[in-house]
Amino acid sequence: MRRAELVMALALGVLSAYLMVKSAELPIGWIPREGPGGGAFPFWLSAGMLVCCVLIVLRWVLRQSPVSRSAELYFNPAARGTVMIVIIALTLMIGSIHIIGIYFAIPLFLLYYVRVIGRHNWLLSLGVSISAPVISFFFFEIALHITLPKGYSEPLFYPLYDIFL
Repeated sequence: MRRAELVMALALGVLSAYLMVKSAELPIGWIPREGPGGGAFPFWLSAGMLVCCVLIVLRWVLRQSPVSRSAELYFNPAARGTVMIVIIALTLMIGSIHIIGIYFAIPLFLLYYVRVIGRHNWLLSLGVSISAPVISFFFFEIALHITLPKGYSEPLFYPLYDIFL
């Protein structure tokens, strides 16, 4: 477990640095009257991920986290089933984005994940699965004018565009 934490932090740190370099090929700042540049979100998300990786490595070196002190197996047999279920659910969600759109695929995945995998109550499960796409819609479509794929559900969004744009 200890070695896996270090390897993953280093691998993700290298990936973060690479994504920052590639994202910086596009504008990463705010463009007046347009919004963020094409590389802004990938760059700053990668920068945040790089900072987290550095902190994980630091905690690993100082043995501050339970994982950094653990001698357990990285991937115990009991976890394999859960990981496979999540991989299948993510694959189905990604595959359904082009059909039902991101604003319906994500809440279905979140509802399944929070309620079935996480075993949380219905109130929390519905709250998360409904609020996430609503917040995402207003953030990306309305505030940033970044259109996300809607599949066959796109006509349902025309009234919202008429109201907010």
